[in-house]
Amino acid sequence: MAQPGKFGKRSALHFVLLFGAVNLFADMTYEGARSVAGPFLGTLGASALIVGGVAGFGEFLGYALRLVSGRLADRSRAYWLITLFGYLVQMASVPLLAAVGSWPTAAVLIFLERMGRATRNPPRNVMLAQAGGQMGLGWAFGINEGLDQLGALVGPLVVAALLAWRHSYSLAFAALAIPAFMTLLLVGSARLGFPYAGRVEHAPEVSSAAGYPQAFWWYCLGTGLVGFGFADYSLIAYHMSRTHVVTGPWIPIFYSLAMGAGGVGSLLLGRLFDKHGLFVLIPVTLIAAGYAPLAFLGGFAAALAGALLWGIGLGAHESVMQAAVARMVTHERLGSAYGLFGLVFGAAWFAGSAAMGALYDWSVPAAVIVAVASQLCAIAPLTIAARMLRAHRKDP
Repeated sequence: MAQPGKFGKRSALHFVLLFGAVNLFADMTYEGARSVAGPFLGTLGASALIVGGVAGFGEFLGYALRLVSGRLADRSRAYWLITLFGYLVQMASVPLLAAVGSWPTAAVLIFLERMGRATRNPPRNVMLAQAGGQMGLGWAFGINEGLDQLGALVGPLVVAALLAWRHSYSLAFAALAIPAFMTLLLVGSARLGFPYAGRVEHAPEVSSAAGYPQAFWWYCLGTGLVGFGFADYSLIAYHMSRTHVVTGPWIPIFYSLAMGAGGVGSLLLGRLFDKHGLFVLIPVTLIAAGYAPLAFLGGFAAALAGALLWGIGLGAHESVMQAAVARMVTHERLGSAYGLFGLVFGAAWFAGSAAMGALYDWSVPAAVIVAVASQLCAIAPLTIAARMLRAHRKDP
């Protein structure tokens, strides 16, 4: 058993599993809402440009504000307080969508949900990285993301079932208050059970006393290009609904299956990352780049395949990419590094989503070309970052 104030291998695993349960219910809540956000905004009068813009700006907030919360966490060391506040804001925002009647009001709640996620992610990731120092960074983030994606699989299925039963978005959003409450209950339990999380420091595998290492900037460039070409599912769902390629409850079901694929992928990729380092992202990025032509240009079966590839790519972003940052930066600056990384990725996601939303209204093939080209361009900087780390014996 671990000593008070210190993670051992067993307590680290328990902490990761408990936070995985937290994120399971959190993802049931916000991913359930996200799975139908595009069609929901459409019923309120939003165009493809508005849907893409709202989704993209929401993601921008969800990543850019991590720079603020990450730096605040590093300076204040109040990892738990900031994490708890972020979960509270996020979980309170989703059920309120049941009461809105206009797309601007819905957009505000979507933004608040993303802001809550931005607030809690950097300090939470620092604590997960500390536990990962005892059990493997890739495995720790992979387990967390696997449970996270399990919730993201179940949430959309619940929403799909409610829509098939009553055809009511309001009922679906209101029902998400149940997993939202469970999220807050579990994260409170984690705080009581592991009060020392955020205060334990393990020696990092990679240190850089004078700022961030060069590999980190190449890594940010590569992930930024990936983010630019990674359309938000709201735009994909909007396309499915508008073209009737996929209709009704099948849209959140596709999203659920995508989350399931992402969860399985994150577990596998987490293990591979601990053995082979950043190089595991190269084939994943190549494969995931195929999501756009399948999702936007194909029929029912192609759209399903595109959604699955989209989910696998998302799982890689949320597991391997988070673990990789912890490999590059010292613990003292890890919260800030997560925030900066989130700012780059979020700004690119916002710009890409807005661009693809605008292009979609003009030419769907043009939007697809931009998505594929951007992700393929990411291969070079990701490869450079991986080689730099390996050359300096900073990656396995």
